Amino acid sequence: MPVMKDREYRSMVLPLTAAAKKATKRIDSEFYVEGYATTFNKPYLLYEFDGVQYFEVIDRNALVGADMSDVIMQYNHEGKVLARQSNKTLGIEADESGLFTFADLSKSRAAQDLYEEINNGLITKMSWAFKVLEDAYDRDTHTRTILKIKKVYDVSAVSYPANSDTEISARSFFDGVIEAERREALARKAQLLKLKIMLEV
Repeated sequence: MPVMKDREYRSMVLPLTAAAKKATKRIDSEFYVEGYATTFNKPYLLYEFDGVQYFEVIDRNALVGADMSDVIMQYNHEGKVLARQSNKTLGIEADESGLFTFADLSKSRAAQDLYEEINNGLITKMSWAFKVLEDAYDRDTHTRTILKIKKVYDVSAVSYPANSDTEISARSFFDGVIEAERREALARKAQLLKLKIMLEV
């Protein structure tokens, strides 16, 4: 899966499924799938370094005003376009729970093959690619809150809910945070040592 430097990638543990009941389908298709590309207000473990766990949460209003024009659906964020908004084979809706995604995978042989893999339980997870406009970081809980998304690029069916691209894009944020926290810890230790020396004199 190619990593674009201006994009972040996140994979969810929520299921991507083929809906069986016609009444629940948002698109009338025999090749219909749906799932959540992300959830809102639910912190998830994003990165762990040196025994410290770093979390992330997508704010409920993060997608308000985001560019979600002509988002595409792919497999593992690469290869052929399997569905897209502009031809009405892909829909994305921000609801109370998260970014709900639904697709008609009938328009190409590759899309139909993906539908069969989802329907047979071989592919069960989703991921999305996006660009952050605004975020905040809580040092006490080691939690990054994504407040505003600038653009959503794609939603993808993925083989594994956790992948190297998620880690790479997470590290691009947390490496700076970790370095700053490490410098502050060293400064505190130096201050304590200086204070201890002064008290002993």
